[in-house]
Amino acid sequence: MELRPARRLSKEDGFTSLTAASSDLPENKALLAEEKTDFGQATVANGRFSGIPVDRFFAVYIILLLHGAGTLMPWNMFITANDYFVKYKLAPASINGTVPDMQTVYQRYFLSLLGIVAQVPNVALNAVNIFCRVGSGSISTRIVGSIIVVTVMFILTVALAIIDSSHWPAEFFWITMVSVVIINMANGVYQNSVYGMAACLPMKYTGAVILGSNISGTLASVISIISLLSAPDVRTSAIYYFTTAIFVLLIALDTFFALKLLPFYRYYCDRAKHNRQRDSQHTTPPYGHIFKKCWQQFIGVFLVFFVTLSVFPAIIVNIEASNKDFLLPAKFYSPVLCFLLFNLFAVVGNIISTFVTKPGPRWVLIPILVRLVFIPFFMFCNSMPASRRLPVLINNDYIFIVGAILMAITSGYFSSLTMMYAPRNVDPKYQGVAGMMAAFFLILGIFVGIAFSSPLIMFMENVGPAKTSINLLNLNNTTLSPTL
Repeated sequence: MELRPARRLSKEDGFTSLTAASSDLPENKALLAEEKTDFGQATVANGRFSGIPVDRFFAVYIILLLHGAGTLMPWNMFITANDYFVKYKLAPASINGTVPDMQTVYQRYFLSLLGIVAQVPNVALNAVNIFCRVGSGSISTRIVGSIIVVTVMFILTVALAIIDSSHWPAEFFWITMVSVVIINMANGVYQNSVYGMAACLPMKYTGAVILGSNISGTLASVISIISLLSAPDVRTSAIYYFTTAIFVLLIALDTFFALKLLPFYRYYCDRAKHNRQRDSQHTTPPYGHIFKKCWQQFIGVFLVFFVTLSVFPAIIVNIEASNKDFLLPAKFYSPVLCFLLFNLFAVVGNIISTFVTKPGPRWVLIPILVRLVFIPFFMFCNSMPASRRLPVLINNDYIFIVGAILMAITSGYFSSLTMMYAPRNVDPKYQGVAGMMAAFFLILGIFVGIAFSSPLIMFMENVGPAKTSINLLNLNNTTLSPTL
């Protein structure tokens, strides 16, 4: 076949021309297919595209960041609204002169049960979504359908906040739990599909999803602090949380339709489609082969979230100021130093990973294993001082703050690296599946970490001399600068 010279595309077309050197980069190699792609904008000569699209105004990056925020918005808003459920909706109330025992049980175990009913369906649907054959249209349907389901259930949650349920707390409890199950079934599909979609784009776009998830937590923390300052009661605060989640999800839904109109996104979707069609003899992806290529990244992302969720928020949220004259009032200690501090510096870690990608895929597991030290570190901080038996060895607020910052930065940094590395270890046609498998291990790490936090708390409460505190690091708080 006679090859025609490729037309040079101008910036008005949304493309930049490739140099001879850049055209040989793996991410810029064109499909060995027909002379024009399905969307007819990149011309191919001698099996190579003459131009690649530009992500103008970082539109695709921002949209994926919004979807990253949307994927963790349900979990962040429910745990942030813990006081609304425990101290308002499920607080023991006298009925005919007595307090029902079960109402106290609902209040006491609400957060633990919330973690179980939220993460089990999330993990299960993540796994199902991997093994179902996914095409571009299927991903679109799953993302749109999932967002709609989650939004409808949050509208129900707002309605329950407005309704007086004081006379039927048991019914409210179980309606809430069922709604959480439905939300997280839909969210499991949503989260997995978003990572699969991002895996077909350049590496930093997977990082955008991780960054968005941490921005979601930061937003929830900021709203929590604003509510403490301005909201008249916990019910009003909860309504703020849930309506914010609805607002973010609706923006994510709207921008998803805009995403499919952008040349940059369409280019990479078309490339992924042709890569799959080129290997048409494989009816199902070789999951074993993908795992063999990416196992270090899968184990890495699992361990990052396992360590983080083992201590955050279950243990860190119960840490109290060791110094009674600490600069923050008691009611702001946990919202600021647990939730806001962690989410803010996790975002910093995400941003650093955009510019620094060390260590590489082969060695990234080593520093992730070192992070296991954070589990005993926070167990020996001043968490649950009234009920613990395990000695407090780190009785200094600023040492705790430094440890919390280091854990947050490394959590954001290494979660981004492992999620970005995984799809790059396999052939382009399997990148979407690798991204979805990495997302499954991410959710599995969250689930196992949350489950592991309960035995850690039981260990702290039952191991060691009762009511004894051994302060090996009982440093004078005034010797460390508050700027730490």
